[in-house]
Amino acid sequence: MPIRLVVLDVGGTIIEDRGDVPEELRKALAKYGIAATPAEISAWRGASKREMLRHFVQRQILSKGADPDKLSAEIYRDFSANLIAIYRSVPPIAGADDAIRTLRDRGHLVAATTGFDREIAGSIFRRLGWEKHFAAVVSSDDVAQGRPSPYMIFHAMEAARVDRVAEVMAVGDTPLDLQAGTNAGVRAVVGVLTGAFNRERLASEPHTHILASVAEVPALVAKLTA
Repeated sequence: MPIRLVVLDVGGTIIEDRGDVPEELRKALAKYGIAATPAEISAWRGASKREMLRHFVQRQILSKGADPDKLSAEIYRDFSANLIAIYRSVPPIAGADDAIRTLRDRGHLVAATTGFDREIAGSIFRRLGWEKHFAAVVSSDDVAQGRPSPYMIFHAMEAARVDRVAEVMAVGDTPLDLQAGTNAGVRAVVGVLTGAFNRERLASEPHTHILASVAEVPALVAKLTA
């Protein structure tokens, strides 16, 4: 059965990961007196950024009587505005644009899933002119739970009109990406080494393939489809 749909993570998979996201998350939390170490934030890479902020806020202020939802929303507004400004200059991963175009030219569908919200994801895709290549861009706002839950992948399948997980490949750079692909039961769960995690860490999660970068995805799809 051929691979019909390739679902790509965004930050660290098709857009460069320069460490901006965890640093902006840390700064946004610190501005409001919420402590989180780099290691703690790193464990949430690939997850919904809203869920992550809510986690750290609730952990620290429950005993103080503050409204965690209101504070989380305020912190997220600061984080989102800063990140949109930063991502105006963050380039794609080397070879990502060619890989996306090659997949489309060969008749495959391409979708994106991301822990960013719609506003941040939309700003990235509009700047790069990528909207026309993607059957769907599914953000953390579109699902009840972000990664490692499989719901973003299922939303991408629904938008692309692909109903068999055996026809889907999921690609990402974080352990949570691989967990989400595994939980979705898709045919290929592919890790790429262009994010913050090394081969050993990604290989410790259930997966089918580990690649150097998304640039190698078209060749893998062709191999699995042959």
